[in-house]
Amino acid sequence: MQQQYKLRHGQTYPLGSKFTLKGVNFSIFSRYAEEVELLLFDSSDSVEAFQIIPLKKEVNRTFFSWHIYVSKLPEGTWYSWRMDGPGHARDSGFRFEKNKHLVDPWARAVSQKQWSRKAACQPGDNSRTSMRCAVIDDKYDWEGDTPLAIRSEKAIIYELHVGGFTRHPSSKVTHPGTFSGLIEKIPYLQDLGITHVELLPVMAFDEQDVPDKTAKLGLKNYWGYSTHSFFSPHPGYCVTPEQGTHAQEFRDLVKALHKAGMGVIMDVVFNHTAEAGADGPVINFRGIGGKTFYHLDQYDKSILRDYTGCGNTVNANHPLVARFIISCLEYWVREMHVDGFRFDLASAMARGESGEVLQDPPVLWGIELSEQLLKTKLIAEAWDAAGLYQVGSFPGYRWAEWNGRYRDIIRQFVCGDKGLLNELATRICGSSDLYEPQGRLPINSINFVTCHDGFTLHDLFSYNKKHNEANGENNRDGCSNNISYNCGIEGDTNKPAIVALRRKQAKNVFSILLLSQGVPMLLAGDEILHSQQGNNNCYCQDNELSWIDWNMVNQNVDILRFVKSMIALRKRHPSIMRRRFLTGNVIEGKNMPDISWHGTKINKPLWDNPDARILAFTLAGIDHNEADLHIVMNMSDEIATIELPTIKGKKWCLAVDTSLPSPQDIVSPQDQKPLGKNFYSINSKTVVALENVNF
Repeated sequence: MQQQYKLRHGQTYPLGSKFTLKGVNFSIFSRYAEEVELLLFDSSDSVEAFQIIPLKKEVNRTFFSWHIYVSKLPEGTWYSWRMDGPGHARDSGFRFEKNKHLVDPWARAVSQKQWSRKAACQPGDNSRTSMRCAVIDDKYDWEGDTPLAIRSEKAIIYELHVGGFTRHPSSKVTHPGTFSGLIEKIPYLQDLGITHVELLPVMAFDEQDVPDKTAKLGLKNYWGYSTHSFFSPHPGYCVTPEQGTHAQEFRDLVKALHKAGMGVIMDVVFNHTAEAGADGPVINFRGIGGKTFYHLDQYDKSILRDYTGCGNTVNANHPLVARFIISCLEYWVREMHVDGFRFDLASAMARGESGEVLQDPPVLWGIELSEQLLKTKLIAEAWDAAGLYQVGSFPGYRWAEWNGRYRDIIRQFVCGDKGLLNELATRICGSSDLYEPQGRLPINSINFVTCHDGFTLHDLFSYNKKHNEANGENNRDGCSNNISYNCGIEGDTNKPAIVALRRKQAKNVFSILLLSQGVPMLLAGDEILHSQQGNNNCYCQDNELSWIDWNMVNQNVDILRFVKSMIALRKRHPSIMRRRFLTGNVIEGKNMPDISWHGTKINKPLWDNPDARILAFTLAGIDHNEADLHIVMNMSDEIATIELPTIKGKKWCLAVDTSLPSPQDIVSPQDQKPLGKNFYSINSKTVVALENVNF
């Protein structure tokens, strides 16, 4: 028989389990619970607890927290909670079930080894199929590491999926699909030149959270937008999760990326949880106090308001929930050294407790004003699934936003739509119409053309329609408005002209993105033309459809080289990475404006021509050490002769021409040659950039 450990009353703080050599303090929040038990287990898959500890309200409860101290309890012990309380009827807003094992919302490590979502949805004991939490020693040798403080105007973000980045056999890493596997690919990321990796959700999530038809196909929740344990790294990305090494393995990744000069941005999901709708599973929040944590219908508390499309919405502006969210973010920065967060469906967090849209949501301002998050990057997906769209008006000033309007206008322009020049110019200059009136800056705009949600860049120019049949939902899932163009044939083709056009269009997108003011974000795999075969919603495809095939590095080495060189070009031009908006005013000492606009003729932009698809502009270097840039975008179907500006004492050199074959398509400064004329002939569907040199 396992030892029975001695008990003390314990303390309210810190919440979760706190290990010391003398014992472990456990504390959990529940405002309405009447009976609480702590269960201790030998291992993550133990069915029977070796010690069940009933907590007494008189000595183990302080305000809304239940606490107990277990003397000499060793690191590596696994545990869960059980609670009972009032209002078992669902219309009460409560889901107390005294036989359900609950995951500690503050757990630093969880195991899903025995987990059954189906069992957690049904009444009764789920001791054989529940998750477990681990008691861990939170000490770690950071070797002097601290979160990086890379200025936002210098940031180049690379969105990737921890599992899919190395799970393909071609990755040749020791532990595919893990934090450890990603560490082995850091040299590739360094060589690419990005400054930050943005990780799709890495907080512990429920892989079984998919529709029944999808599950029957053997598919699972792959992207991870189904969080249940916000303080624990996902066990599926760990090499030894049953040993409770979650925090150590994630910290190893962060430390390694920091040593390589790259920051870590986490995609976080505070708009909903894995507990889904009225018939969803009891995992933690629902069985602890769902009435507090979720938006409920005013008249029927069994109905969860759904502003997220995922069955529930976190009641983020309830004072206790807001404190939970902010303390969680502070933990990931303070204890895990994370450099930033991207908030999924962040506009759902702007809703008050009755679902109304708040002008000044306490949780969003609390995040912005937190001293611990002062240097942390905050990025909002500024919309939700119930029609709230806040791009350009997201509450707060520090918050950057995924700029959906940038994405759409660049896609339309590159695909050949007319009449876009005015808005195109605004978008590539940092979207001043969205941000400047509120005193915000170009760095508030996260510019992207592709992301995990939607077509990859390859597929954007290979498919007119989504092809999501493999997801098991009869192609009904995923967005139907892709603003894509298949270049003449749907899907794969061997026709040289179409293949060449698709590759040129990919280079056009990379060029425009990396020549735009604001913060660029690239999707992992786009630089080697990764394809998902037209599937624009691979949330459930943990297989070769989504995994990065590292053989593509050699197959598309020309595109990879182009992207590396474009990133290098951006980095050597502070004029592209401005913190403040361009003005059109003359720069002191340079005798030229910071930006000037053109068409085929100098200083004659085609703003009023509804059919025009040519835009040219000159960017003045910040100082005499930086070359000026002349950029031309011709998305018409015709070759155009472009007049070049004359700058005394300088000559233009070709830096980029996306219509040329590699390596002529992008030329490093040491290999550039001055043009012997004051005009340039630019091919159709082409982006050109010229740098000037002294002579």
